[in-house]
Amino acid sequence: MRVAGPGFFALGYLARLPYAMTTLATLMLLQAATGSYAFAGLAAGAQGVAVTVGGPAVGTLADRLGHRAVLVAVPVADLAAVGLLLAATGLGRAAMLAAAVLVGLTQPQVGPLVRVRWSRLLRARGVPGLVPTALSYEAAADETSFVLGPALVGLLTPLPGPFGTATAPTAGVGLLLAAATVPFAARYCRPARPGPAHAEAGGGRLRRRALGGMVVAMVSMGAVFGAVQTGVTAYARDLAQPELAGLVYAEFGIGSALAGAACAWLPSAFTLRRRYLVFAGALLAGTVCLAAGARLGAVEVAVAVASVTVAPYMTCLYALTEQLAPPSRATTAMTVLCAGGPLGTAAGQALAGVLAERYGAAGAFAAAPLAAGIALLLAVALLLADRGRGVWVAGRRPAATRSVPPDA
Repeated sequence: MRVAGPGFFALGYLARLPYAMTTLATLMLLQAATGSYAFAGLAAGAQGVAVTVGGPAVGTLADRLGHRAVLVAVPVADLAAVGLLLAATGLGRAAMLAAAVLVGLTQPQVGPLVRVRWSRLLRARGVPGLVPTALSYEAAADETSFVLGPALVGLLTPLPGPFGTATAPTAGVGLLLAAATVPFAARYCRPARPGPAHAEAGGGRLRRRALGGMVVAMVSMGAVFGAVQTGVTAYARDLAQPELAGLVYAEFGIGSALAGAACAWLPSAFTLRRRYLVFAGALLAGTVCLAAGARLGAVEVAVAVASVTVAPYMTCLYALTEQLAPPSRATTAMTVLCAGGPLGTAAGQALAGVLAERYGAAGAFAAAPLAAGIALLLAVALLLADRGRGVWVAGRRPAATRSVPPDA
């Protein structure tokens, strides 16, 4: 708080909400405009793919041109794309689909860019030991944004919008872009030279194989999310209470957020290498409990147990990626990592959907431990392959300094 200032937290949290709202807002808007869930789902899916493609491009531009220039220009472009999407509701399906894809391509990558900003800021101020703490906060902020964002879409949907029914959520996304994302970039994304510790840790080049492993790990994590989303939807359908799905998934997000915040208090002796392996195992154990709970009719309890294993694992992926990327490629690496999440979510939803058709909610939840098992095997393989090579300096004990100098 003393390093970044209180406004960084408040405005930064609001700035990331459009990312959590856009896809659902697009789905609601286009379904209302066309009356077709199939077309709305297709457009929302295409938008998700566009986010995956556009994210690394935004990260590369940020590394080359600077965070402030890109994080100001991209939300302005996204705001224009949101306006085009609203206007396209009266122009036909082709225009709606094109506008939805454009919104995805210009989606601001606030989360990845802020994580890189934390790393550079804390290392420049001489307190690299606070990087894991900052990443723990970011994990908690992301999780709660994906609870609050869809809830805001639900609250705004019945309100009158500028272009008719169900346009208020999309208009709300535009308002947040203008009122939070752009001011956040202009105010807080100032240049910060990375400290010598980071330059030494990252070497001089991007470790592509190690980054590829992290992306596959994030795909596995995304698949867990997709399985849980499909599972809670099937569970609510089986109970003839569709409104229950959102509440149960919110429980999953809240539990993960609390666990992510708690990672800030892990001792420095518990190194990132060890955390990665332990939390990958915990993720598998949590998803096994989830699958078992679904069969025993205790979904709410099982979701609560599984939720606390999510953010600690994701925090490890972010921290390891921060370690392996040189300063000049850090944003590219982080956005490439984050691109794996939506891909995994789509794959998890597809597999869980097939299983839900045959075996109900229990079948959908069974896809989660399958993805988590892959994540654990990958963690073991990556750490064994890296033994003695030092690709990740995370194996060393992080700096013990946790206090902030008075002049920071």
